[in-house]
Parts: sequence; structure tokens; C-alpha cells
Amino acid sequence: MTVKANMFMRFGSSLVMILLFAGIALADTTGMTTGGVKDVPSALPGLPSINEIGQSMGQTRVTLNILWTMIAGFMVMFMQAGFSLVEMGFVRSKNAANTALSVLLTYGIGVIGFWGIGFALQMGGAQGLYPQIGGAENLNRLIGPIVDGKVWGLLGGSGFGLAGNAYDISTFTLFFFQSVFLAAALAIPTGAFAERIKTSAMVIYAIFASILIYPIFANWVWGGGWLSSLGVNAGLGHGYVDFAGSGVVHLTGGVMALMGALVLGPRIGKYGRDGSVRSFSAHNLPLGILGTFILAFGWFGFNAGSTLAATDVRFAVVAVSAMLSSTAGMLTALAITWASTGKVDVGAICNGMLAGLAANTACGAFIGAPASMVVGALAAMAYVYGAGFIEHRLKIDDPVGAIAVHGIGGIVGVLSVGIFADGTYGNGINGVTGGITGILYGGYNQFLAQLIGIGANLVWVGVTSYALFRVIDATIGMRVKPEAELRGLDNSELLAAAYESEKDSGDSPLALPWTQGTQGSN
Repeated sequence: MTVKANMFMRFGSSLVMILLFAGIALADTTGMTTGGVKDVPSALPGLPSINEIGQSMGQTRVTLNILWTMIAGFMVMFMQAGFSLVEMGFVRSKNAANTALSVLLTYGIGVIGFWGIGFALQMGGAQGLYPQIGGAENLNRLIGPIVDGKVWGLLGGSGFGLAGNAYDISTFTLFFFQSVFLAAALAIPTGAFAERIKTSAMVIYAIFASILIYPIFANWVWGGGWLSSLGVNAGLGHGYVDFAGSGVVHLTGGVMALMGALVLGPRIGKYGRDGSVRSFSAHNLPLGILGTFILAFGWFGFNAGSTLAATDVRFAVVAVSAMLSSTAGMLTALAITWASTGKVDVGAICNGMLAGLAANTACGAFIGAPASMVVGALAAMAYVYGAGFIEHRLKIDDPVGAIAVHGIGGIVGVLSVGIFADGTYGNGINGVTGGITGILYGGYNQFLAQLIGIGANLVWVGVTSYALFRVIDATIGMRVKPEAELRGLDNSELLAAAYESEKDSGDSPLALPWTQGTQGSN
């Protein structure tokens, strides 16, 4: 293209811009009403008005945010593969297929239960809470007492079965994103229940956890409920804050895992009469490592996607924070276990990484890089010593360490918001202006709100899940018969085992002399 042609194009572009602005100015001085730009089209026939341009830009922004949220949700859904591989790899080979099946079942049952009832209880009053993906206009009923003109929401009351939403895209987006979070919470306890739970008991657990236990607490935090209102109603910082679910997802999953494992009791042969602890070796550690990487990948959608907005570029900070917490957690677990045993504990390294991620999930948006590493290291330390305490002191058998990783790691994350949040982010969260600040930055009220949230979770999830498991055990029974457990659940519960070599095989009672007298409930 010649120099003259370039000059002509530049002159032409400049002339068009001058005429455009001149036309707008003319329209503004020839009868336009005080606040409006509605007369611009008459001055510039064929061109969109500024209102139309603004509406188009707003729609584009929401569309982009919905696209980002959906892609993040796809990544979170893929975490089910990670849970399956980690849990399957960490159990004995005779239970491998059954353990992976538990994750599959909780996903399928959980999504349907959440669609029918759980989503409405969680998000039925979420109208206007997430404008970045639209208004969700039909989610317009929050149920709870009003005290001194202040609403203390307890549960939602609209959106059952997504009925009446007329394909409202913001509602469908919110449902999809929240359903994969629910699925993650339901998958956490399956590892703690492995090698001894009945499939029928797992089904009932998934139903009630998806329609009642998880959604109610999630409503208190993400659906406009009373925990999120502690800021505007009681002056406690921004109220209980859980950016992506250290409490809602991981602590909830960890508490359900604890209650279920307590009711189930330990696997046959886990504890001797003298209280000694027997270690059951993982049958395929490479599967566990692969699953850990898949979970870590999905976690970027879990945490960074919780901005619900591609236009909120803080998601880059969130992603880096998650990466640093995970690697710091992994290396901390490596250092502790290597120093104590003289060898590398692959399971501990994987779980240290996951504990760092579970902790980062609540606070990753509110902290910088150094604090992210501190949070990951603290979570891994809590996991290592917490898992030992649970196994050796409490005598609770958790084959994959889910209680310590997600339950204790989740608590570390929730508290970290009240300690390390530096005030650089969070303006407007839960209706409170200003950034979120933890103790290190003068935010003592925020720490108190976080403590209240943990207490509420322990009470609600702990009591309801323990009652559920007790009822299941008293009716159909939580646990398979001892002979079925010894054969392996792949043989006793499934038509086919994961490995041909394990078909109809398993430990003989005669090979476990210290288990004589051990009972398993029918």
C-alpha cells in the first residue's frame, strides 16, 4: 500500500470520527432531553444509539462472564476423575472398582437431587447476588426471620427443579457451577468410607446430602443466608467469607466423612487388641499421583472460576495463589514425612498438595504470594499431624486421609481469611464496602465471623450427617458383612472386579489372627 493511500485512509478515519462526535454534539443541542441519548439515532440515521451501545456492551460482558464460569465449571466437573483415581489408587486392589464407583454414584445422584430440591434450598433467594452473570430474576424467595428490619436467611424457596425459570441463562449458569461444587463435596467422604460401606448406604447418603445437608449450609454462605449477613446485620467484617468453598465444600465434606467413618467403624484388621495400628498399603500409587494432578488442574477452575467473571482479572491472582499453596503444601508434607521416616511418602505428598489447595480455596482471592505459601504450608502441617491424631488417637479409620485433607485443611483456609486477608480485594462482597482485612491488617471482626462460620458448619453438618448415618445403620445397615469385606467389595458388591487377578480373592480370616472377635455390622 502506498504512502498516499495510507495518508488517505488516516484522513478518512479521522473525518468519520469528527463527523460522529459532531453529530452527537448536534443531537445534544437540538432537543435532546436532560438525561437521555434517545435522540441520537434521528441525528445519525442507521447508527446505534449510545444506550444501545451500552446495552450491547453490557450483554457482551455478561456473555463473556458466563462463558468463563461455564468453562471453569467444566474443569471442576473433571475433578471427579481426580477423586476417582486418587481414592482408587490409595485402597487395596480388591476394592478398587467399588471405590471409584462410589464417586460416580455420588455425582449422578447428587446432581439429580440438587436439581430437584437442593439448588432451590441453596440459591432460591439469590436474585441479584451475582450480577456478573445476570440477575437470576426467578430466584426471588429467601426464607428466614426478620429481626429489627434485618433478614436472617435460612434457606431458599424458589427454583425447585429449575421450574418456572423459562431458560433463564443466569439461573442455569448458577445451577451448573454450583452443582459441580456439590459433586466435589459429596465425593470427599467416599474415600473415608472405602472398603467397607454398602452401595445401598452410599446411595441414601448421596440423596440426603445433596437435597438437604450441603444446600442448607451453602445457602447460609452463598445464597444470601445469615452467615453472609453477619457483616451488614452485626458489623462483623464482611460477614462469613468463603471465596470458593474451604468451608462450604471441603469442611462440609470432611465433617460428613468424619461422621460416616465414626459410624462405620474401622476396617477389619486395622487395629489390634492392644491398640496397635496396621497400615494397609495403597495398591497403585501412580494412579494416586495422576489423580492428584487432575484435581490440581481442576482446582484452577474451582478457585479462579469463583470470580464468576472473566472481566474480574483478579482470577489471575487467585490461580497463582492456588498454585503456590499447593506446591508449598506438597513440599511441607515431603519435608515432615521424609525427616521422620527417612523415606519419601508418596501418599503424604499427594495429600499435602491437596490440603494446601483445600485451604487456599477460601482465601486465595484475598492474599498475596508469600501468604499463599504460608497457608499451604500450614495446611500440610495440619494434615500430617491431624491424620496421625485421627488414626492413632481417635481410632477412626480413613483409608485415604479425606478427613484431615479436606476437613482440617478447610478449617485452615476459613481461618486464613480472618488472618491473612490484606484488604486489597473484596469490596462489595456480602454487601459491605471496602476490602476484606484479617487480623494481621486490623480485621479482628472478620476473624470472629470466620469462627462463627466454622462453628455453624460443625453443628449443622455434624449433627445432620451423624443422624443420617445412624438411621441408615439402624435400618439397612451401613456396612457389608465381614466375609464380604474380606473378599473385597469388588467381588461382594459388583458384578466384576477391577482386576481379573482379584476376582473372588481377598484376605482370609485365618491370615488375620489379631482380628478374632472383630464384628462387622450386617
